[in-house]
Amino acid sequence: MSTTQARRKHWPLAAEARYLGPHEGTAPIDVTVVLRRRGDHPTPAAWPHPATTRREDFGARWGAAPADAETVRSFAQSHGLTETGCELHRRVLHLRGTPQQLEQAFGVELGRYQFPDGGAEMVGCRHPLVLPASLSSTVIAVLGLDQRPVARPHFRRPSAKPSVTYTPLQVGQAYAFPAGTDGTGQTVAVIELGGGFTQADFTQYIQSLGISKVPTVNVVSVAGGSSQTGSDADGEVMLDVEVIGALAPGATIAAYFAPNTDQGFYEAISQAAHDATNHPSVISISWGGPEDSWSAASLAAMQSALQDAVTLGLSVTVAAGDSGYTDGASDGQPHVDYPASSPYALACGGTHLVASGGTISSETVWNELSSNEGATGGGVSASFALPSWQQSSKVPKGTNNFVGRGVPDVAGDADPTTGYQVRVDGQDEVIGGTSAVAPLWAALIARFNQQLGQNLGDPHAALYAIGESAFHDITSGSNGKFKAGKGWDACTGLGTPNGQALLTALAGLKTSS
Repeated sequence: MSTTQARRKHWPLAAEARYLGPHEGTAPIDVTVVLRRRGDHPTPAAWPHPATTRREDFGARWGAAPADAETVRSFAQSHGLTETGCELHRRVLHLRGTPQQLEQAFGVELGRYQFPDGGAEMVGCRHPLVLPASLSSTVIAVLGLDQRPVARPHFRRPSAKPSVTYTPLQVGQAYAFPAGTDGTGQTVAVIELGGGFTQADFTQYIQSLGISKVPTVNVVSVAGGSSQTGSDADGEVMLDVEVIGALAPGATIAAYFAPNTDQGFYEAISQAAHDATNHPSVISISWGGPEDSWSAASLAAMQSALQDAVTLGLSVTVAAGDSGYTDGASDGQPHVDYPASSPYALACGGTHLVASGGTISSETVWNELSSNEGATGGGVSASFALPSWQQSSKVPKGTNNFVGRGVPDVAGDADPTTGYQVRVDGQDEVIGGTSAVAPLWAALIARFNQQLGQNLGDPHAALYAIGESAFHDITSGSNGKFKAGKGWDACTGLGTPNGQALLTALAGLKTSS
């Protein structure tokens, strides 16, 4: 089996890299210092109340205080570090220094790491960073010292050609995406931590579906990342943009390419949320890793970026994972995927869909674990408490009886054996995974925004209040531990969408408020 084929089944994360010895290089390293907020604690802009904070006003209320930035500057100067940028509204200050300067400044030991199957060496921290007392109350995280990957893409290729496959349009028809909407006036952001976008494939694919106007895709480079074709992650990128392009052809797509590190992931979400050029109203994320594989500081930084997004009225859809209840962890214990487990994310689980002519014949939990074809993620967070909008959902207790946030919130077709017809690197193929469900829901929300005349924002309270009446409730199957049942469950959440019924219900909430 080639390395590329092997990584289709397994994308390694930081913990799987072996330590080779101290880092001996002298090339400068760029780090992102994430600062605390000023002012009060922001509240997500939840439907039916529109966002009242504009991107240009956000910094004055919830950006970083200038005095905090000065504290970090003085510390950096005392250690010979160079400031390369500062964006107070995003609460980030960028510093550059030699490895030796950074080790001394932040009390870390940098090492060389490599995955067991070979590949390039990576810089990583042997121990968690401990902030000096002068910064501990000011700084949330220092990102970029550890350059090992933090996430894997949640897409799956079937091992054999499936007999049942769909175009995104057919899936949208089965889920009653509302007629007369196409996402016009909206921009959907897509976060990518690898792979590349090919315009020729995208154009050919969209036209093959009978869509006359090809949506615009703007490629945005973040933290040194770029769109680079030629790797297996191309499948993730093209799946994302093709599902969105097909189901919201009136929308613009902004694809943010960043390195697969905690620094890159944070910067991509933060820059998308605050992007005053592309103005996204929805962010789609199909990458993640087991919740407990994240450091506390990285998790806090990511949470602050996601909170920015929902405070500004964006909706964030995130794939819940493709490895069942363990999320691919080797200990056999239940794990949920992050950032899907964030209370600011609409976590998207997966189903096995059988439909024809826009009519659903059957729909069950996606679980092909017995044939090594994956299964939907889902379970109970060990990091985030049960949110108010999930209080009535009968979420089971998690590890150590922790009353945590239940994952996922919603679902959609994800089984690669009932997968999506896409085009990648000049070839037509079929791809599944919850990676398809995040862009599916992002496209649906873009169409909602168009029709409602304002951003849906954080949709959780509204969707849970609407409940089963606007969803296809999935009551059959399991993800290896958690079973589907009536109402919310830790496999498919509230279920798969009845798009028109959801739009009608959301409009009703707006009117009644």
